[in-house]
Amino acid sequence: MQHSQRFLDLVDASRKRIKETDVQTVKQWLEQKRDFVLIDNREESEWAKGHIPNAIYLGRGILERDIEQRCPDLNTEIVVYCGGGFRSALSVDNLQQMGYTKVISMDGGFRGWKEAGYEITE
Repeated sequence: MQHSQRFLDLVDASRKRIKETDVQTVKQWLEQKRDFVLIDNREESEWAKGHIPNAIYLGRGILERDIEQRCPDLNTEIVVYCGGGFRSALSVDNLQQMGYTKVISMDGGFRGWKEAGYEITE
């Protein structure tokens, strides 16, 4: 998908304020049973076609509204992923503004996870 320059500029600005990690690190954390919440931030139709095991669904349109119900502790470690890492960067930036202190965007997103050949749940 071709993204507009203004969207990319917005994502780049967010990336300067957030932490990111890659799909291999998240896979390792899951294997180590590290205690964190994995949030799928894509559209509901994308989630329905498959997602990372143990992820919870909080789409971009509802994340800020519903996050406190799922993660009331602002110190909860949270990893957010989307399709490629752009929407999740924006979401992590917003979560930080809401007071969450341990939020990370998964660069590469679901696409990177699939390309690495990692397990997917449908």
